[in-house]
Amino acid sequence: MGNSKIVGRFAPSPSGRLHLGNMLSSLLAWLDVRSLGGTMLFRLEDLDPERSFKVYADLMAEDLLWLGLDWEEGWHPDGGENYAQGSRSALYEDAFQRLKDMGLLYSCYCSRAQRLAASAPHPGEMRDCGCGCRTMTDVNRRLMEKNGRLPAVKVHVPDTEITFTDGHYGPQVFSFRSGYDDFIVRRADSVFAYQLAVSYDDALMGVTRVVRARDLMDSTPKQIWLMEQLGYPPLTYCHGPLLVAGGGRKMSKRDGDLNMEALRRQHTPETLCGKLAYLAGLLPEPAPIKAIDLVPLFSWDKVKKDGIFLPDGLF
Repeated sequence: MGNSKIVGRFAPSPSGRLHLGNMLSSLLAWLDVRSLGGTMLFRLEDLDPERSFKVYADLMAEDLLWLGLDWEEGWHPDGGENYAQGSRSALYEDAFQRLKDMGLLYSCYCSRAQRLAASAPHPGEMRDCGCGCRTMTDVNRRLMEKNGRLPAVKVHVPDTEITFTDGHYGPQVFSFRSGYDDFIVRRADSVFAYQLAVSYDDALMGVTRVVRARDLMDSTPKQIWLMEQLGYPPLTYCHGPLLVAGGGRKMSKRDGDLNMEALRRQHTPETLCGKLAYLAGLLPEPAPIKAIDLVPLFSWDKVKKDGIFLPDGLF
């Protein structure tokens, strides 16, 4: 794909049925690219073999097409395995080796609980000294492995600021602190981590625009930095508002919040599309409409920025 081509993507994880929030993000991603005359691709983010199921992948593709959200390139239930991350490990190994050759990787023996505590302390608590695994002695490493502790692999980030302009939320500034903000690129079970796979896939597939929900905003500076290290230009990122369920909680596949199985029983594609467009701010009322008819109406200036609380009785 040429650099002048506008390319967006769907990139769902087949760990459950798509829910209403997933469909809103997918609709915004599709409208963004279609309004610019670009190309859409479908990539299956099935890195984790224990949480990825083909039945959900098939249903995701079916649900997107049911709503009228099509794509030109990528994974399809009938083929396109080169667009499924589970079949792309050799490519991630190449990126991993390049980072290793640059001296950016180190083994991390911290438990998941330790990593979470270091990166997200409770309110009022101070961070500890961060991960000390980068400076761990060889003796301690051998002792860890003798005791059965297999390491994840982290990338070592410098003290730096990453700035970018989000297509919806405007200028963003994120600070990396060496030791504190290092992040995993390969898990202890040798599965390549989300940040590395997503960044490399976007680069290799020629993606130029990434539209996703605001809860993934914190991933953007990591992906920008990784792509920079691997020699790729930054993409345009547009983050959309989150749909908020009861109690202010974001929607989840795990919780089965208004998933597509129920929504397709209760709605036509046009009625569901109209309600999603209304929630996003693209329509003044939840009137039935086809996705293709929303394209000339789409503008990021219309899309809400705050979290969207689901009105009672709308669904």
